[in-house]
Amino acid sequence: MKVLHAAAEVFPLVKTGGLADVLGALPQALSALGTDVRLVLPGFPAILKGIVSPERVGEIGPCFGAGKVALLRGKMPATGLVVYVVDAPYLYGRSGNPYLMPNGQEWPDNLQRFALLGWAAAHLAAGELDASWHPDILHCHDWHAAMACAYARANPVARFATVFTVHNLAYQGLFDPDDFQGLGLPASFNTPVGLEYHGQFSFMKAGLTYAGKVTTVSPSYAAEIATGEFGCGLEGVVKSRGSDVSGILNGVDDVVWNPAGDPNLAATYSPNAMAGKHLCKAALQQAMGLKVDAGVPLFGIVSRLTPQKGLDLLLGAIPALLDGGGQLAVQGSGDAPLEAALTAVARANPGRVAVRLGYDEAFAHQMVAGSDALLVPSRFEPCGLTQLYALRYGTVPVVRHVGGLIDTVVDATPGALQNQTATGFMFGPAEASALSEALRRATQTFAQKQVWAQMMKTGMAQRFSWASAAKQYLALYQDARHALDSEKIG
Repeated sequence: MKVLHAAAEVFPLVKTGGLADVLGALPQALSALGTDVRLVLPGFPAILKGIVSPERVGEIGPCFGAGKVALLRGKMPATGLVVYVVDAPYLYGRSGNPYLMPNGQEWPDNLQRFALLGWAAAHLAAGELDASWHPDILHCHDWHAAMACAYARANPVARFATVFTVHNLAYQGLFDPDDFQGLGLPASFNTPVGLEYHGQFSFMKAGLTYAGKVTTVSPSYAAEIATGEFGCGLEGVVKSRGSDVSGILNGVDDVVWNPAGDPNLAATYSPNAMAGKHLCKAALQQAMGLKVDAGVPLFGIVSRLTPQKGLDLLLGAIPALLDGGGQLAVQGSGDAPLEAALTAVARANPGRVAVRLGYDEAFAHQMVAGSDALLVPSRFEPCGLTQLYALRYGTVPVVRHVGGLIDTVVDATPGALQNQTATGFMFGPAEASALSEALRRATQTFAQKQVWAQMMKTGMAQRFSWASAAKQYLALYQDARHALDSEKIG
C-alpha cells in the first residue's frame, strides 16, 4: 500500500507541538510494516534547509497569491523517507512560528498558505505533480492540510481514499466567507453541509466532512468531540459521520524517548538501574536554581502555557503544592498573562519554583527525566504525549480525567495501588481545588518510597507503541479503500 501524509510540521525539522512528533514517528512505523510512505510539507525555511538531496519535480506556477510555486522531492534526514516540499517562498519563506506573526497574531494570508498545501497534496495524490508515484491513501493532519479532502472530493474520478486526523479540534482554520472564492472550489462547498461554519468557513470542517475516514489521536477524544462540551461547535458534524470516526492512540518514539540511551540526560537509567534518575533530578534542580534535595517531590511541567493546558488551574494550586513541601519547575511559552503570572510566582518563591520560558527540545528531555512527577492538568487533551514520555522515564503523571489522559494513565486508587496497576494521579473537575487534592495525594504517596517506586516501575513497563498504532492505521486504510471502491461501484 502507498500512503501520502500531508501536514504542516514534522520532527525534527519544524515542531510546535505533538503534531510534529506524530509525523516524525508514524510514517516510520508504517514503513517498517512494508508500506510505501511519503510526506508532503510546506516549504518553510527549516524544512527546505533540513531535507536531504532535494530535486525539483516540477513547476506548479503562480497560484494562491504566490508568483512562483514548485514541487521539490527529497528525503527526510536520518530516516530517508521520501518527502515532497511545496516551495512557495512568497507564502512560506518566513522564520519563526509557522502559523503566527511575531506579535502572536495569525499570518493574514494563512488561508492561501494552507489552501495551497491542501491543493498540492490532492493533486500530488492524483498523480498530477509526480507522474512516477501516486498513493492509495492521502492521510491529512489537522486543519492545515484538511482542504486536501475538499479538493479530493471535488475531483469525481479521484483514485485515492482520504483519511483525516484531528490532533486538536480547537484550532479550526476559520476564515471570512468573502475569501471562499479564492479556493477554487464549487459554490456548493460553501454551504452548511460543506465548509460554512456560523458565518465563516472552516478548514477543519473540510476534513471532518469530506474525508473518507476520520480519526482522532485517542479513543476517548473521539467520543468527546461528539459532545457539546468538547466538540467546539462541530459536534454535530462529528456525530453525523457516525462509525467513520474512530480514535487511534498515539505512540512513543522509543528511540528518541528512551532514558537508557538519551544523550540529553545528565545520566542514563533503566527500570533495573535507577541511580541515573536521581542524578537527573539533582542536575535539573541545579539547572533551574532550585534547592538540590532528593527528599522533596519535584513537580515538572513541559507545556504550552495556555488555559487549554490548565495552567491557570495550576496557579490556584501552587499554594497546596508548596504547603506540601514540593518544588515546581516549568518549561514552556504561550499566553503573556500566564507567562507573567508564573514568573512572578517563581520570583516570590526562590529555590522552590522556577520557570524557563521558551521551548528547548533537549531541555524538555531533562525536565521529564529529572522531575518526580509531571503535571498535565489540561481542560481537554486529544492524546497528550508528555504523560507518555513521563511514564517511559519513570516520572509519575498527574493528569485531568479527559481525552487521551484517560486512555493512558491509571489513577492511584487504593485498589490500583494494591494490585500494582497504578501509574499516576487523576482529578476530575477543571478546578484548582481538584488539582490541589491530586497534588496532595501525590505528595503523600511520594513519602511512601516503596509505593512510589512501584508506581515508577509500573509506568516504565507501559508500552505505547507506534508499531501497534501503525497496524491500526493500516487496517483503517484498508477500510477506507474498500469504502471508496464500493462507492465507485455503487
